[in-house]
Amino acid sequence: MKNPTQQTKSVKAKEINRKWHLFDVKGKILGRMASEISQLLQGKNKVNYVSYLDMGDYVVVINAKKVAISGRKNKTKVYTNYSGYPGGLRMVTYEKLLEQNPGLIIKNAVSGMLPKNKFRDVRLNRLFIFADENHPYKNKFIKL
Repeated sequence: MKNPTQQTKSVKAKEINRKWHLFDVKGKILGRMASEISQLLQGKNKVNYVSYLDMGDYVVVINAKKVAISGRKNKTKVYTNYSGYPGGLRMVTYEKLLEQNPGLIIKNAVSGMLPKNKFRDVRLNRLFIFADENHPYKNKFIKL
């Protein structure tokens, strides 16, 4: 006879508990912190993680203007977007995008590290990125 305390419990969608995390990226390397954020958004840090449910937490990223990047990529890295039409290729350098929209740099990095499935957009909606330290979620989270 099996001991009832040794049975595997399946997780229900109602049992998911989401927490808020504050992530200050000031001086941190883009790729390293993006992988940490993607794990929090997926919920892989939780004991009862299952891949078929969206168990991730909310992540608030501050100081996106001050994110670091290694090597000479700040001069050479280029973000491309293609509309699908002839002549529709748009290219923006890292430096220019850092001035215009620093949150897009972090969002692209985190998006590339999330699995390409039906949960990707839902998880990205729980990511809030701010260029400086001011944000409206001051009393909700645990600082990392």
